[in-house]
Amino acid sequence: MSSKDWLEKDFYAVLGVPKSAPADEIKKAYRKLARDLHPDRNPGNQEAEEKFKAASEAYDVLSDDKKRKEYDEMRSLFGSGAFRRGARSGTGTQFDPSDLFGGFSGAGAAGGAAGDKRFGGAGFSDIFSSIFSGGGPGGGAARRGGPRRGRDVETEVTLDFPQAVKGTTLPLTLRSAGECETCHGNGAAPGTSPRTCPQCQGSGLISRNQGSFSFSEPCRDCQGAGTIVEQKCPECRGTGGVTKARTINVRFPSGVADGQRIRLSGRGEPGDRGGPAGDLFVQVKVRPDDLFGRTGDDLTLVVPVTIAESVLGTDLRVPTLDGPVTLRVPPGTPSGRKLRARGKGVTRKDGPPGDLIVTVDVQVPDGVTGEARDALERFSKLTPPAGRERLEDRVRRSS
Repeated sequence: MSSKDWLEKDFYAVLGVPKSAPADEIKKAYRKLARDLHPDRNPGNQEAEEKFKAASEAYDVLSDDKKRKEYDEMRSLFGSGAFRRGARSGTGTQFDPSDLFGGFSGAGAAGGAAGDKRFGGAGFSDIFSSIFSGGGPGGGAARRGGPRRGRDVETEVTLDFPQAVKGTTLPLTLRSAGECETCHGNGAAPGTSPRTCPQCQGSGLISRNQGSFSFSEPCRDCQGAGTIVEQKCPECRGTGGVTKARTINVRFPSGVADGQRIRLSGRGEPGDRGGPAGDLFVQVKVRPDDLFGRTGDDLTLVVPVTIAESVLGTDLRVPTLDGPVTLRVPPGTPSGRKLRARGKGVTRKDGPPGDLIVTVDVQVPDGVTGEARDALERFSKLTPPAGRERLEDRVRRSS
């Protein structure tokens, strides 16, 4: 993305957030727009597709602390209309430095910048050299005439509980911008090729001198591409890219958690003019299990037992994600006691496995009649009473 693009586009307005919005608010706004505008939900809707791309472009800048800082500083310094104000000369978007700096020029302008803290002590010529010669946001590789990195892509996947714990590989189908297979990305009709722009000699940039300033701007003849397509590809209409579906296999490691974001380097949208592909970010959602819970790498399970099992002890056969195991409940086990099945939790390659934590839940029947009641009454007479001596002593002293 060029410096001009950063100045002319209000990324905050695109996402519908204020300039003071924190990172989580920006992310929430982008995800809502991405869901509403995604090409899968709006097939054939060109307007929705353009808005989806604009939202992705805005989020790519505002979600990166460094890019956001540079963007805010540049728009604050130069203003969003900096590239348009030069139009008074009748040359379209030709840039006039006096529009930005109130008529300063030459050594006086450099001296003025040196006294302005917004410039960090740099002279205007240094700033112009940095911004308009490729040293601004994105560097030289981000200039319109050179290779550009593809956009990052974000999607969401829902896993079953066992898949998240054990890990799994799933095919993931995405609809996003990709290289046109008809013209192989060059935008020209089959049997033809783009020709080098004679105006910029293929660089995509035109260098201009104005007073003591030297700066570059996108070539108007080729729109910064460096080449001119005379016969456009009928499939992509000369853009070199199309929206298409692609399927990739994504490996989810064991122990992936609900809400975790997995980054797949180079699996996003392809770059322009030989630039590297963007990244794919997969937001993971995990369906709750009807038996198991999870705390870190430990799995949890609540097992009901009867009063008799709690008093006398018993062997419990409980499920795990690797098959059943038997746990010993010692005699006199109270409700809430935790038993541990070691190594039956989340298994990781880079650390010890988690455990299965079983919580004993002693269930008391609602009502007991007949022989069961008689047996309980005999049991009550044969066993020592509950240790309530301290409570009874406090009751007597407070009476």
